[in-house]
Parts: sequence; C-alpha cells; structure tokens
Amino acid sequence: MFGVLETHLSRQGWRVLSVDARGHGETTVSDPDAPFTYDDLAADLSAVMDDAGVDSVVLVGMSQGGYSALRVALAEPARVRALVLMDTESEASNAEQRAGYEELFAAWCDESIPLEPIARQLAGGLIGGSEQDREPWITKWLKSDRPAIRRAADCLIHRTDVTAELPRITCPALVLRGEFDETSTERKCAVLVEGLPNARPQVTIEGAGHGACVTHSDAVNAAVGDFLSTLG
Repeated sequence: MFGVLETHLSRQGWRVLSVDARGHGETTVSDPDAPFTYDDLAADLSAVMDDAGVDSVVLVGMSQGGYSALRVALAEPARVRALVLMDTESEASNAEQRAGYEELFAAWCDESIPLEPIARQLAGGLIGGSEQDREPWITKWLKSDRPAIRRAADCLIHRTDVTAELPRITCPALVLRGEFDETSTERKCAVLVEGLPNARPQVTIEGAGHGACVTHSDAVNAAVGDFLSTLG
C-alpha cells in the first residue's frame, strides 16, 4: 500500500521501514488465536525500531496504522519525531459500526460464503479509485487465509478511544484524508487536528476516498514530502 510513497521518500533521502501488522501481510504470530490490541501493535512497532537501531522516527499510519501510531506516540513520546496520520481517527467504533464490522468479518471468515462479492464491495470503500486501483487488492484478498484475519478484526472492532489523550502528543503532526472517505470523516480528522497541539491544518486529497495513498499517490506524496521538509 505504501510502495509508491516509500519510493518517493527514499529518493528524498529518508530511510523507510514498512511494517506488516499482526494478522496482515507476511507477519506471523506464534499463537494465531491469541487476542491483541492496538497497544500490542504499538509495542510491535517499537520492537521493530529497536531491532533496526532506530532512536527517532516519523511514523506514517493509514487507517489502522494511525491507531497504532498514536499509541506509540503516547507510550514513547521522546522517540516519535512526528506523525503522519492518513484517513484515520482517535475514536472508538460506535455500536452501529461495531455491528457492521461483526457482520462483515463473520462473513469474511466463513469459507462457505463466496468471498469475491464481499471483497469487491469492500474494495469500493476501503480502496476507492478506479477498477485498476482496486483489482490488485481484490486478487490478494481472494488468495488470503480468510479466518486468519479474525483477531485483527476483533482488535479493530473493540479499539479504545484515545481522544482525551491527544494533548499529550506534542510532536508535529500531519492529518490527511481523502475527500470522499466515509470512514475517516472530516469531523473525525478535525478532532485529531484540534486535539494534537502541534498538528498542521488538515489536508484533504481531492477526489480520493479511504485509500488515498493508493489511488492518489502523487497528491499524497507531495503533501507528506512538504510536511517532512519542515522538520529540518
């Protein structure tokens, strides 16, 4: 998902580490049935930084990655130089959202239910953009181990609200969202901007949805690059 941005930032001289969270990509765990939270994922990120010899980091998180990034900044403020928060929020899911997630993931993990119609519908909201933008993700999902996502789904559904803790995060922050993102709404992103003491004005990527970093990579690259150039 961050391949284009990674290349862009690397060319600007940044060292970029891309991490697959638990339950995603190539990351595996010893006990796939063990529950975890975004605090655990934040600890995972810190462990990756330890292993890579990173003392100071700019954390870039999209959607769930933003949930983890906020928690790293709360747990280890001296280590986080800045935050880039894309299409994300600080709040917990409400009852209606939790019910919707439960229905989605129950169907996703049930291998007796055809996955392709679910994946195609999800890609419209999660990725957005054109069919060409969405197709690689649909193909990836159709090849995935469907039940393996269950614990990651539980982590998402039952996440805690950290809005009241945002004033403790004093590093510079960029809050960015796709114009038509129905998940990370303008209001939710405004809560981040208002709560983070050193947040820049919210950046809206015109024409994009939730997956702005995939579908509108040029605009996202420019916004992130401009922000990082202010850090010195």
